[in-house]
Amino acid sequence: METTDKTGAGHPLPAQHLQNAVSTAGAGAHSEIVVASYNVHKCVGLDRRFDPQRTMAVISEIGADVIALQEADQRFGDRAGLLDLEAVERETGLVPVPLAGRRKSHGWHGNVVLFRKGSVSSARQLVLPGAEPRGAVIVDLELDAGPLRVIAAHFGLLRHSRKLQAGTLLTAAELHSDKPTVLVGDLNEWRLGKRSSLRSLEPAFGPMHAIVPSFPSRFPVLALDRVMARPHNLLTEIEAHDTALARVASDHLPIRAVIRLNARRNGLAAAA
Repeated sequence: METTDKTGAGHPLPAQHLQNAVSTAGAGAHSEIVVASYNVHKCVGLDRRFDPQRTMAVISEIGADVIALQEADQRFGDRAGLLDLEAVERETGLVPVPLAGRRKSHGWHGNVVLFRKGSVSSARQLVLPGAEPRGAVIVDLELDAGPLRVIAAHFGLLRHSRKLQAGTLLTAAELHSDKPTVLVGDLNEWRLGKRSSLRSLEPAFGPMHAIVPSFPSRFPVLALDRVMARPHNLLTEIEAHDTALARVASDHLPIRAVIRLNARRNGLAAAA
């Protein structure tokens, strides 16, 4: 088992505790898992307090089986991780996907994927083009509910950069595979239709009408955060995680989606 950085070089994954996977009602039965995305704003809330414990409490509230975090590392310097991941595991059962990179970082350009009840078969790190330093990770998870590919990203603030970044993900995502795939993250785009910088994603992950406002957290009006699926009918529910704690812990609300997998018939042909 190994991770791969942008150069394609392999890095051994550390030994990882395998947890009990999501149970199914019977052989071939559908299982529902919760996939979420949360821009934690470097653990700084709207009250301007740096409070990783509060961020962890929101993550615990969400109850996700897989969650992608953005801005979970410092942006500059040694880019140290900002959460106590051991405490997160104790509280929620979620463990981070191991990635190559800076020793003190949790993730890659602030992107962290946490999961429970499964194992990691591969992980890749991408540098995304654009005016700002941005990245994404592509992770293959093995769950009893079925295999799942997770693409987690944080797109830039400039529309032209987002168009380039969407194209880069499509190239790297191996969409010729029939593995169920979710694309999650803060994509910094609220527009739909022709004006959207994410239009190139629609053939693979659309239609993209299943969006909910997540920003700003106190009065969300912009759908910056997304959970999208391939095939699209894997996605059965999507909502903002809107609680009193979430409204103050970050400037974004988390997005929470229910994904239906099938342990025996989970390919695109079967789900179509």
